[in-house]
Amino acid sequence: MKALSIKQPFAELILSGKKTIELRTWNTKFRGKFFIHASKSPDKKAMERFGYKDLPVGFILGEAELAEVKHYKNKEDFEKDSELHQGKTFSEYGFILKNIKRQKPKEAKGKLGFWEFK
Repeated sequence: MKALSIKQPFAELILSGKKTIELRTWNTKFRGKFFIHASKSPDKKAMERFGYKDLPVGFILGEAELAEVKHYKNKEDFEKDSELHQGKTFSEYGFILKNIKRQKPKEAKGKLGFWEFK
């Protein structure tokens, strides 16, 4: 199944239901189920901003379904969804996530973009 590496604390925010749009600078035609991988390098400023000290990194932590991709054409549309994506920096694409489920952690290295986890 495909996987997507996401920096902490954003992987945790998705798995806890506080973030349902994953921001990206690139688009994808992929739709469907994928694993959520917490990349090895956390976003230290975001960890502080959301009040996290320590979260697991380098693991598949759950799964979600990519239902659709939203194209943000301007900052105003981007800011309207701020509660859903929790982002501070403008990104052109928002991956709309559904059916998010946490699972037992599985160690994995991770890669850029969608990648195959076996």
